[in-house]
Amino acid sequence: MTDRSVQPTFVDDDLPVRQRAPLVGPAIVAAPVRTRPVEKRRSLVAIFDPYLLVVVGALLAVGAMMVYSSTFDWSYQSFGSETFIFGRHLRNMGIGTALLLVLAILDYRIWRRFAVWILLATIGLLVAVLLFGDDTFGARRALIQGSFQPGEAAELIIIVYMAAWLSSRRTKIRSVAYGLIPFSVLVGLVSGLVMLQPDLSTAGIIMVVSGIMFFLAGADSKQLIIALVLAGIAGFAVLQLGLLPNYAGDRWATYVTGVGDLTQANYHVQQAVIAFLNGGWTGVGLGNGRQKFGFLPAPHTDSIFAVIGEELGVVGAVVVVLLYVGLAVRGFQLARRSHDSFGALLAAGLTIWIVSKALLNIAVMTAVVPSTGVPLPFVSYGGSSLVVLMAGTGLLLSVGRVVARQQQAPERRKPVPPPDLKRREKQRRLTGV
Repeated sequence: MTDRSVQPTFVDDDLPVRQRAPLVGPAIVAAPVRTRPVEKRRSLVAIFDPYLLVVVGALLAVGAMMVYSSTFDWSYQSFGSETFIFGRHLRNMGIGTALLLVLAILDYRIWRRFAVWILLATIGLLVAVLLFGDDTFGARRALIQGSFQPGEAAELIIIVYMAAWLSSRRTKIRSVAYGLIPFSVLVGLVSGLVMLQPDLSTAGIIMVVSGIMFFLAGADSKQLIIALVLAGIAGFAVLQLGLLPNYAGDRWATYVTGVGDLTQANYHVQQAVIAFLNGGWTGVGLGNGRQKFGFLPAPHTDSIFAVIGEELGVVGAVVVVLLYVGLAVRGFQLARRSHDSFGALLAAGLTIWIVSKALLNIAVMTAVVPSTGVPLPFVSYGGSSLVVLMAGTGLLLSVGRVVARQQQAPERRKPVPPPDLKRREKQRRLTGV
């Protein structure tokens, strides 16, 4: 007899024992795999995190409802249709939904390879908007006839890049040469270009979110203190040189005055407070608010939370706040459960970004901070803002999909004892006899 080398064939550990082929001789032959409906349902759940989808879907539904309520009169007077502006909002929501689905299905880890190129393209767009942007109310923030704001995209791109860069630095983040200096230059460049538009609120969000991500990545407390001191020196220099726009100084002055006497506060803040007082606990009813008819500035964007407070009352406003709290809890859970530092920092940065924008808008409407132009995430009418926020949600869903698959993998891979070839050979001999 000639000796024949046996080529072992490995068994797929994901298959249960009863689906495996019987052993023939020393070789192990795998049975054909049949897709089961249960595994299909698991894969769909792994792609779309149900908790996050429910929260974001509820915020989008509230936003669509309030956008229509705050724009039907203005839309009819300006365009001859009560639903013209509402239709544009639904169009933007559809574009954002398509982008959300694409980014949720794609593995978020592929963006780590292109983070540098995407950041360079964003910096180029920020420079282009300063040179060729549409001049509206003394500011240049948009391109393509006001339909695209690179500053909104810069908030998302800087989070992706910081997650990729910080995860690659590891312990070098605590070094001044490899951590603090490159971080300060990068964040200062991006936020400085945004500030020149001028868009102080967006620049502030970029600096705050980047700073928190730098801290979560393991930066030393001394570096954070140095960064805060440098930011304070830069802010003082800007004030002394008069580089801030006039409206920023006026808003700060009225805010300081309004802290002691609310009647001396900014007109925007006064009208928002009146809206909350009119609404009371349960509100005046959907569509029955009065402050949106020429009193509240931008009721469909910056002031939409005040419209919610007037028409849905304190109860409706609290429900919206709780939805953001639920989003924050789920986002930080995904960040904590992520198995790689890039996914953890990305999920944490996206969550902090969305929640900080919501907190800033709500704080302005309740006269806690000076007036800014930050819309309420997923609720306010917006083109670039809404689409970029939904793109960020898609990345967060992608992190949740990978986390879910990694958690399901150990459950499916149950240890199977190796086949007892000696026992099987013994049985074969007995059968032959």
